[in-house]
Amino acid sequence: MDITFLGAAERVTGSCYWLRAGESNVLLECGMIQGGRKDEAKNAEPLPVRPGEIDAVVLSHAHIDHSGRLPLLRKQGYQGPIYTHLATRALCSIMLSDSGYLQEKDAEWANRKRQRRGKPLVEPLYTQADGEAVIEQFRGLAYGERREIAPGISVRLRNAGHILGSAIVEVWLVEDGRECKLVFSGDLGFAGAPVMPDPEIIEDADVVLMESTYGDRLHRPPDETLKELADVFEAARGGNVIIPAFAVSRTQDLLCLLSEHYEAWGIDRYRIFLDSPMAIEATSTYAQFRHLYEAELFRPGSSIPRLPNLHMSRTSDESMAINTIDSGAIIIAASGMCTGGRVLHHLKHNLWKTGSHIVFVGFQAAGTLGRRLVDGAEHVRIFGEDIRVGATIHTVGGLSAHADQDGLMEWYGHFKGHPPLWLVHGEPDAQAALAKAINTKFGIDPGIARLNECVSLPGR
Repeated sequence: MDITFLGAAERVTGSCYWLRAGESNVLLECGMIQGGRKDEAKNAEPLPVRPGEIDAVVLSHAHIDHSGRLPLLRKQGYQGPIYTHLATRALCSIMLSDSGYLQEKDAEWANRKRQRRGKPLVEPLYTQADGEAVIEQFRGLAYGERREIAPGISVRLRNAGHILGSAIVEVWLVEDGRECKLVFSGDLGFAGAPVMPDPEIIEDADVVLMESTYGDRLHRPPDETLKELADVFEAARGGNVIIPAFAVSRTQDLLCLLSEHYEAWGIDRYRIFLDSPMAIEATSTYAQFRHLYEAELFRPGSSIPRLPNLHMSRTSDESMAINTIDSGAIIIAASGMCTGGRVLHHLKHNLWKTGSHIVFVGFQAAGTLGRRLVDGAEHVRIFGEDIRVGATIHTVGGLSAHADQDGLMEWYGHFKGHPPLWLVHGEPDAQAALAKAINTKFGIDPGIARLNECVSLPGR
């Protein structure tokens, strides 16, 4: 029995792990590598396990850095099942279609330039049709349901509290009469999130695979986060507020908070634009699965959010019209790391204005435009044009959908006997800080997953 780290090793994106027990091969996640062009080119590289040899795939949640290479895996020949929560299946039907569409558009844009230069044309990583077709292979599981997915390998999903349908994955592997229970955290949410419940606690494991995105920091207390947002909306009366937000989870958290603090924050003075067809569809999915959380996000008996001044911008014309507004708009648009999507157009029109406010509410991976803005860039390039950064940049860490260092340590601390721990899905500095804190508190030395490293799993 062993595990090979095929992605999200010493980095945040590209989550992918290969589990083996006897003759069975299971892929845990198959996420997109995100960042600069050199990083994203790695998505096309073949996995060390051939698609035809994979018995099953298990997916913790719908975010593209966990699910985004599934259409490519199908395109390369994988025909087996993909096990995940029912809500994740619903979200992936939106997100993977959109991802394929973006892949096509990126290839189309690149080919215009290549054609003018006489260079060979490129193919998209996969198409919108590929993104839609792979959903046929999804098999929905409920939380708490244990199922054998390959000979000697069974799984059970527990609520991770990260986004709708997100799961902690319990995996039982059996080989030669020995059994190992591996627990994969997926992406863990934080306690007291606006919409999602707290992550479930698990107490027994032989080995733990835990994310470490915010392993080197603590989120601001909730009351400080709310005050900061209130201050932003007060200060931005003379301009627009642009919020690059992930279409799933962060958008719904924002809608919930804007509704709850509608009067206190003076939100009635603004026009709110949800400018993302995918976020609009994802919000409808949150309405469909509202039994998974307790927040009052929607009007009673309706799938319409509780904000009277909310405008859903579905078409390109509706999106472009927003950029005729000089002030008084709150614009929520994807992508959350500013790697693409409609938010780039809004940044192009507002980033240079001193009255604008850009509010980042999620992690910004190295190499992304969002990270450059958070790190204080004075000029950035958008659509080939040099843009001066005149806007005020805010980072509101308390709205992250990930647990911080204390949250990660608390979750791990519930495991009896403090089993062996491997850190994944984090940048090196964050992982080093978390490993040191865990060693100090629990007296164990966590492993740091290295790309393509194979680790034998303990058996009982």
